Amino acid sequence: MALRIVAELPTPRELNLLKKLVIQIPCYNEAETLGVALTDLPREVEGFDIVEWLIIDDGSTDDTIRVAQEYGVDHIVRHTGNRGLAHAFMTGLDACLRCGADVIVNTDADNQYNAADIPALTAPVVRGEAEMVIGTRPISTVEHFSITKKLLQKLGSFVVRVTSGTDVADAPSGFRAISRNAAQHFVVFNNYTYTLETIIQAGRKNLKIVNVPIRVNADLRPSRLVKSIGSYITRSIFTIVRIFVVYQPARFFGTIAAFLLLIGGLAVMRFLYYYFIGEGQGNIQSLILAGALLVMGFQSLLVAFLADVIAANRRLLEDIRYAQRANLVPKPATNKLPLEGLQNDG
Repeated sequence: MALRIVAELPTPRELNLLKKLVIQIPCYNEAETLGVALTDLPREVEGFDIVEWLIIDDGSTDDTIRVAQEYGVDHIVRHTGNRGLAHAFMTGLDACLRCGADVIVNTDADNQYNAADIPALTAPVVRGEAEMVIGTRPISTVEHFSITKKLLQKLGSFVVRVTSGTDVADAPSGFRAISRNAAQHFVVFNNYTYTLETIIQAGRKNLKIVNVPIRVNADLRPSRLVKSIGSYITRSIFTIVRIFVVYQPARFFGTIAAFLLLIGGLAVMRFLYYYFIGEGQGNIQSLILAGALLVMGFQSLLVAFLADVIAANRRLLEDIRYAQRANLVPKPATNKLPLEGLQNDG
């Protein structure tokens, strides 16, 4: 059953606040499905004077660029080689900022998300109620999602909610509307996916996030991120652990330190118990184990302090990067964006 879109459209007075919407699509060998996705994209969205399309070609070796040109894509930026979805997403944000986007919508080239929901997705940003809006899919009822994928996506959303302090319902969803201010804040470290990390950064920067229910289309091709269930589970677990290490380092290493110190302390108490009842010589292994665990515990505690200091430095660098991106000057409308590290189309 299709979800009912509940977000209200902006009032006429609010329509003058924002001018340009740029819809970006990261692509890697998407010639077969890109045309379907572009056919459904809107050229007019309430709240904006201009709606433009931007394609990030992540080193495609097929006719992705030709298809984009045939369907009238306004901007095309290219990686000389495949760098991964997260890198393509960040390249797109930088390109959209250079294009003068007030709001950026990110969607997929496989037409997974229903483009008719874009006005509902952007409405909270237009009204000033959110800096980022995430399209919430009806994961439980999506037929082409396996049970394992559904469980892992719900687990990922739970981890992100705990880490970011937000109430995001569908963290892995890539269908998003992002304000210019929020886009200037994001710095993705993960090469696998950007979805979880950007939410955590938004939460830590106190950027308002809103959930909007969306519809999904039929599956046109297998997921590029889920090459196999085993690979998906491994990479998802690694991503979740890395999120804790990067964004909650003191808590992560502090928990390990507390566990080691607790077990080491119990081993010491065991040795002392037998020592005082006259059986200490037969339990010297407890003392050796306790010493090793206590040393490891104190080392983990030091790592926790060092990681926290590094995290503070990273936040300072993020602030510097934000200031630099805030000064990006919009370029004239063209499908050849001279971005550093990219190969221009043509």
